[in-house]
Amino acid sequence: MAEKLQTKSHGSEVHERLCRARAFIDACYDLPLDLDEISKQACLSRYHFLRLFREAFATTPHQYLMRRRIEKAKELLRSRRLSVTDVCFEVGFQSLGSFSTLFRKCVGDAPINYREREMQSLSKVPPCFLYMNGLGLRD
Repeated sequence: MAEKLQTKSHGSEVHERLCRARAFIDACYDLPLDLDEISKQACLSRYHFLRLFREAFATTPHQYLMRRRIEKAKELLRSRRLSVTDVCFEVGFQSLGSFSTLFRKCVGDAPINYREREMQSLSKVPPCFLYMNGLGLRD
């Protein structure tokens, strides 16, 4: 019985470390992160961390980072008047080509087309509602 309790305690400690690493990715998605840097946040070796992260979250740290960057890019494209190039660099990509390719793969459309489609759908909503809910364009 004591072994099970110790294993469960160890498991929750590892899960807490993995969550700390995931929070680090969320906070620093715009920086050039690598597996070594992320695994240090969990105090685990890179390969052990990679295996445990995949088991815990059903995705790799790199996939999670890319998904986080694409989500933030979608938000910026909807809400700010930044060029697609500026959005690309703002979310941590080093190349406009790789950003556009990944964005199209994940979202199903090019960033500029996504922005136009989102702006068209926002134009059908009363401006007062957009303003009250913080959905309008911001500088």
